[in-house]
Amino acid sequence: MSRRYRDHLPTRPTWRCRACGIAWPCSAAKLRLLGEYRHDRLALTVYLATLQAEASAQLTDIDPARLTERFLSWARARG
Repeated sequence: MSRRYRDHLPTRPTWRCRACGIAWPCSAAKLRLLGEYRHDRLALTVYLATLQAEASAQLTDIDPARLTERFLSWARARG
């Protein structure tokens, strides 16, 4: 895996991408995570829900529903 995808990690407590500075998970992080968890979407969802709970405690000015959209909605299995 190339370095450019590995570096797209969250910076706490801002939850911005370390590499590109946008709200994490950024597009590159999503692609990396989908690849890493391609055979276990449930594990990806559990991992993201754990990070969402941590982010929710730190980003108290953001609506929890928006954090759910940001962290989880994109990772749902496609039907």
